[in-house]
Amino acid sequence: MLVVMAELPLIISVDDHVVEPPTVWSDRLPSKYADVGPRIVRAPMPEVTFVGGKLTVKPGGKGKPVDWWYYEDLKRPLLRVDSAVGVPRDEVTMTGVTYEEMRPGSYEVKPRLEDMDLNHVEAALCFPTFPRFCGQTFTEAKDKELGLLCVKAYNDWMVEEWCAESGGRLIPLTLIPLWDAHLAAAEVRRNADRGVRAVCFSEIPPFLGLPSVHDPDGYWDPFFAACAETGTVVNMHIGSSSKMPSTSADAPAAVGSTLTHTNATFSLVDFLFSGVLVRFPELKLAYSEGQIGWIPYILERADKVWDENRGWGGVADIVPNPPSTYFKDHVWGCFFDDAHGLRSVDEIGVDNITYETDYPHSDSTWPESRQVAERQMGGLSDGDRFKIVRGNAIKLFGLDSLGPATLPAT
Repeated sequence: MLVVMAELPLIISVDDHVVEPPTVWSDRLPSKYADVGPRIVRAPMPEVTFVGGKLTVKPGGKGKPVDWWYYEDLKRPLLRVDSAVGVPRDEVTMTGVTYEEMRPGSYEVKPRLEDMDLNHVEAALCFPTFPRFCGQTFTEAKDKELGLLCVKAYNDWMVEEWCAESGGRLIPLTLIPLWDAHLAAAEVRRNADRGVRAVCFSEIPPFLGLPSVHDPDGYWDPFFAACAETGTVVNMHIGSSSKMPSTSADAPAAVGSTLTHTNATFSLVDFLFSGVLVRFPELKLAYSEGQIGWIPYILERADKVWDENRGWGGVADIVPNPPSTYFKDHVWGCFFDDAHGLRSVDEIGVDNITYETDYPHSDSTWPESRQVAERQMGGLSDGDRFKIVRGNAIKLFGLDSLGPATLPAT
């Protein structure tokens, strides 16, 4: 019997990226910060290496001029890997570039929307570049007063320009000052008041020198409470702990790139055994670019440990039910190219899976995200494909203006 699948619905990507335009901060910070706030300087190309999961930049090269972000004592060049779409794979390296050498859709709204049209994408949620995936750049800065202003300036630009100029197609994703959970909660509420329903967070905060989600004093509770009360989704991108997985200091970058999902794995186990999901029953977590194929095993293993070892394991009093029971109402996996994960949809739960294109990074499926989805989702029903590529995102992020969260009846 021939089964005819419906046309793939327009995609809502829950993980893309934006390269911030040069004046995001210089247009918004007080003039006294002109020489220390984030700004673009054109200078010779540096020597850049990425080995053992660590990025190293050595300024002072004698090559062609490239664009750098300067901020306090930090000097960070724009890199080819920041904007890799449209570039032959073998030419995607850690070399420095200028804005003119990047695809315009990386940092301009109109070209971004055009590239989304080419890729069968209706709407997209974009993570930052210079601030890094959860604002680590500002967390590491010396001047925390300036850091807070930088966080707010980024959020204002994200809401008032990047997203406001897109006709609802670019979905706001904001930052928090990670160094103060009460300030973080206030920033969540400030942005929720103007319709924002997504915020960045670190997958493993202790790697940033911050308390863990197990903190006995509940360091993060004000932040989690604000997210739960406002319906703001906590988005944790791989690498948002500033520590990419690897096996050794001399391992090539390909080793870490293959293992990136492990940070999401560690983080999920943290949350399942922390009691956070018990204390905040409305809290929602999304593992951006974490892929999904590993989820069934880790839920099975967590339940086994809880069942047999919760007494000496230190969780008997804080996790009253099997860990996997908290997954359905609290956690969403995000993927862009995971054929194995799509063979495990029934085990994961179709309502907890979302889709992404990772534009403009080197892993991006642009401009063939539609073809990849059609190929890998061929064994799914039309209703399940609809949920994964757009419906679950509509429900999770409150995107009612983009239509229903389930396939309309015909």
